[in-house]
Amino acid sequence: MPISRNPQPRGWTSADAATPPPKGSHIDLIQQSHERCAALGLTRIERPDYSPLLRSDLNVAKERNQRLFTHAAPVMEMLFEQIVDTESMIVLTDAQGTILHAVGDSDFLDRAGKVALSAGVNWAEQSKGTNAIGTALFEERPTLVHADEHFMHANHFLTCSAAPIFDPRGNMLGVLDVSGDQRSYHQHTMGLVRMSARMIENQWLSDDYGNRLRLHFHSRAEFIGTLLEGIIVVGADGKILGANRSALDQLAMTGISLRGHTLTTLFGTTVAAVHDHSRMPLPVPMKLSLPNGLQFHASARFDWGSRRVFGALPEGFDDKARRDEPRSDAAPGDAAAAAASTRAPQPPSGLQFLQTGDAQVEAVVQKVRRVINRDIPLLILGETGTGKELLARAVHQESNRAKQAFVAVNCASIPESLIEAELFGYEEGAFTGAKRKGAVGRIVQANGGTLFLDEIGDMPLALQARLLRVLQERVVTPLGSHRHIGVDIAVIGATHRNLREMIERQQFREDLYYRLNGLVLKMPALRERSDLTVVARRILQGECPQGKPPEISAAVMDLLARYQWPGNIRQLANVLRTAAVMACGEGQITEAHLSDDFLEDARKLPPRSVLQAAAVPAPVPMPMHVAPPTVMVPAPVAPVAPEPAPSAAPPANRTLEEVEIDMIRAALDAAGGNISEASKRLGISRNTIYRKLRWNKAA
Repeated sequence: MPISRNPQPRGWTSADAATPPPKGSHIDLIQQSHERCAALGLTRIERPDYSPLLRSDLNVAKERNQRLFTHAAPVMEMLFEQIVDTESMIVLTDAQGTILHAVGDSDFLDRAGKVALSAGVNWAEQSKGTNAIGTALFEERPTLVHADEHFMHANHFLTCSAAPIFDPRGNMLGVLDVSGDQRSYHQHTMGLVRMSARMIENQWLSDDYGNRLRLHFHSRAEFIGTLLEGIIVVGADGKILGANRSALDQLAMTGISLRGHTLTTLFGTTVAAVHDHSRMPLPVPMKLSLPNGLQFHASARFDWGSRRVFGALPEGFDDKARRDEPRSDAAPGDAAAAAASTRAPQPPSGLQFLQTGDAQVEAVVQKVRRVINRDIPLLILGETGTGKELLARAVHQESNRAKQAFVAVNCASIPESLIEAELFGYEEGAFTGAKRKGAVGRIVQANGGTLFLDEIGDMPLALQARLLRVLQERVVTPLGSHRHIGVDIAVIGATHRNLREMIERQQFREDLYYRLNGLVLKMPALRERSDLTVVARRILQGECPQGKPPEISAAVMDLLARYQWPGNIRQLANVLRTAAVMACGEGQITEAHLSDDFLEDARKLPPRSVLQAAAVPAPVPMPMHVAPPTVMVPAPVAPVAPEPAPSAAPPANRTLEEVEIDMIRAALDAAGGNISEASKRLGISRNTIYRKLRWNKAA
């Protein structure tokens, strides 16, 4: 249903209207469209088919195009601000010409409704004759249809400017259209529509290739960062993977021909050279040239902040360096075809990306595989930094919802006063400080896809009741609104807290807990995993995607293995990211490349063999009269005093528990009695320290 807007008068008026659009090749386009309509058997005076899709079919179409709507809706709102009070409306259609969403002046919406310019109605040429939407779909280019240029007489009161929307590979996504009273025609409308369509395309491109190298370029450096810039996406092997419309226009190429190029054949440079240039202090735009001599200024973007938690592995890399692999940019039919058969397999993705050899992680992955697409909610537990969101994204990628949105909400990072509006959305004027046009909530944004509720244990208790209702009824009511919006979402929750204890303290709703924990998964802490070497290697490959990453020296690997990683994989990634930058140009990471604070903490730790002994789980409590099992340690030849000094060798017959207690006490002494610090250094919990010390005292 179209959204009516009736703000204060502003923008253009009919007095600003220019003369009707100029003629030229435009005449041929309209004439050819009319001929197609006649061939389809349409007549200009008959009443066209105005019947919309059934509500169920429209909902299916909207769900299928939810991602397009998510990117287009804010652009449509911004465009409407430019044309408000011009007797116009803005229309979004899918690739078949069916209207998905419309917004406009309320008076004009009533008139448009009489010719079925509303949600669910198809405006392809075979249905409505020559019109901007249908003809733009057929021609695959921006199209203006004014007044009597419409094939059907019923539409002669309209002037329509439409631009198709393409994905980075050139596939049609839909059409953005501005339709209005033909008397309010303005020559700038088409320019606004084209720019708005490009904004949607650029957002789609960034969403698709956030973890890829992107080159933003223009012949004039000052245009980089504007809608006029070209953007091309480059793979790890240098192949061109996609581009926006401005790039195709500036390069005078089609999408297919551009994707046949590599960075070397197009601009005469390499991915490594671009990467090295971007690492320069305060880099200026690169100067690139086409083979014909045309020059451009270019800036590289990597968006490292949006990479996977570990090891930020760009597509095109796995655990083995690939610098010597044959390139895949040769033309089909030549020797490259033979080389392709020996090319290394594509790197793992989704859940396979998580399988790095650790038994605990493998068990988690196998559990998940059994419930994917079964509509079972997941609850992921684990310390901060263990990769809970990475697991959630992997589940989404493996599911049938992979083509729809993955929306992550960190319940701990949003102020308590705003989290309700963030989740459910709000109408205009719902609260002080609200956006003028309201906002779509994160739950609605996830419609058709996956909603990831990170740190769900930090959600305010009052809000938990509303969330429970949404999860039960699958209906969202925005703040300040009486509208009910149906949603179809998969829900994944995550927390580092103990929700059962929170339930006992009445800090978390028990009914919400049982709604969320269809399957509970525990992500192990990094110190508990056996795949540290593989994880570290992947992190380094993520930091050096276009070249061979530095090796990790044996001394550094020993430090990494001994350290207890309170920040888990996130902390490991930060340590190695800094080390990779410090070791730039060198073949190996040494202790000299590590930050001083990490070195100081790591060097304080006892040898790893002793740490492993101290970290053994506590024995099951037993009656006091039963002696605990003993571990025989090889005795020295000389007799040992019954009460040796602290510096003396350990006694011959000591229990494992006694060894643990001594290590705990030594760690406490080194930490100045700080139990939290001692627990971090030993890799055991505070409760374990308390329990072992109490047991030893009682004994």
